[in-house]
Amino acid sequence: MSDLTQTRVRKSHLARSALIFAVSYVILLIFIFIMLLLSHGSEWRSYLVENAARLLTLCVGVLVLYSIVYYYFYFESKEFLAKASNAFLVFSILTASVMICYLFGRYVNIYLRPVAMLAMFCVFLFNRRQSVLLNFVFSMLMFIIDMYTEEFIAFDIENGKLVSLMITFTCGTFAVFIAGNVRTRGGLILAGVIVSIPTILVVLLLKLPTSFNLGWIQVVASIGYSVLGCIISAVLALAFLPVFEYGFNRLTVFRLRELTSTSAPILVRLRKEAPGTFNHSLIVAQLAESCAIAVGENAELARAAAYYHDVGKLKQPDCFTENQTGYNVHDELMPELSADIIRSHARDGYELLKVARLPEIICDVAREHHGTLPIKYFYDKAAKISGEADIKDYTYLGPTPQGKIAAIIMIADAAEAATRALASRSPENVEKLVRGIIEERMDLDQFGECNITLRELTMIKLTLVEALSGVHHHRVEYPSIRFNREKQAVKEEAAAGENEH
Repeated sequence: MSDLTQTRVRKSHLARSALIFAVSYVILLIFIFIMLLLSHGSEWRSYLVENAARLLTLCVGVLVLYSIVYYYFYFESKEFLAKASNAFLVFSILTASVMICYLFGRYVNIYLRPVAMLAMFCVFLFNRRQSVLLNFVFSMLMFIIDMYTEEFIAFDIENGKLVSLMITFTCGTFAVFIAGNVRTRGGLILAGVIVSIPTILVVLLLKLPTSFNLGWIQVVASIGYSVLGCIISAVLALAFLPVFEYGFNRLTVFRLRELTSTSAPILVRLRKEAPGTFNHSLIVAQLAESCAIAVGENAELARAAAYYHDVGKLKQPDCFTENQTGYNVHDELMPELSADIIRSHARDGYELLKVARLPEIICDVAREHHGTLPIKYFYDKAAKISGEADIKDYTYLGPTPQGKIAAIIMIADAAEAATRALASRSPENVEKLVRGIIEERMDLDQFGECNITLRELTMIKLTLVEALSGVHHHRVEYPSIRFNREKQAVKEEAAAGENEH
């Protein structure tokens, strides 16, 4: 595909995202105006005429804030925005959060708004920087809507506007950093409780100047509502996060835990149909996790991707050495056919995982973990038979690793398999083997597109040497003595007789 075609495709994708941005903006405005019409009943015409300037300011303010979100992603992560599903996810979360908080403020209590809900969604679905920005925009949206629609029933308006801004911004910001460390769904509820602590302080600071006029009962009630609002935020995030995970095929820490459970459907199938591959994947997962920690990558993602990197072997499990029990089907096949079977497992794994709707990054690792490496065994076999062979017919189809996780798994996969063939698994021999694997892949330009550094490759090598020297350690040779029940009984009777004498 030419650069011009790629540019046109990218522009068309960005245009689609811009359309989603515009539609989301219109939907939010329609919702706000419907709420205003319902609240003013038969007097809605006079209300619109009298407040035309305020409502116009509201429309412009919302447009500016939505534009900030769009242009942030446009300049910071154009590839992210080029996918229409990503744009739809961002603006749907933003729009839905505004609607929910608006309804809570109008029909229940402004302090009961689940203002931390958006931050809790975003910190799991996006990165922390994006979450902070979206929370800021959300806080300003709520402030502008409250300011220009005056939705503070039985509430002092001037203080209410400040409360709307301060609580929303404070809760959301703290939620980004607190919930970002959560690793279980139950921990998300606890995060909601912790977020309520700074919220209480904000409410007290805002209420103290007017506490004598309002009365302490109302102050305590406001604090109680704000604490409950934080907990409701966590409950709503917990309830609806799976919808976004599966609906938009997003990868969160919770879904990673589910994918790495041994009860996951594909892993159950792998354990039953290709037990050798399953055991190999478990070891590679441990190695990849250690390497990811060493270079500062996502260890849980590395482990999950390693679990699934060889699932393509499910198509023909008996064609791979680790699943064979003496009979080797390749002894009866031509080298060209054998090579085609071996290299197809990368493509087959990618397709299987796509059909199962696993996250894109895990699918990509399955396709990329052999890059464009040659299948040396069958190339050598073909060369011996025919005298010459085209290396292109004995090469994986690629692409090469596009990320560091795929590069880690490429190295760990080869190192684990090669170490099994070592006669002596001393640290020196393992180091020489792993160094050779990395250097060969560097010579074949397998790391050219994954932005991995020489320092990181060194860290990976050291980590693998330490881990593989421990995994494939030598055991003490046990004496060849066999016991059975009859011999043991005779010895016990003889020992008892000697004790009597």
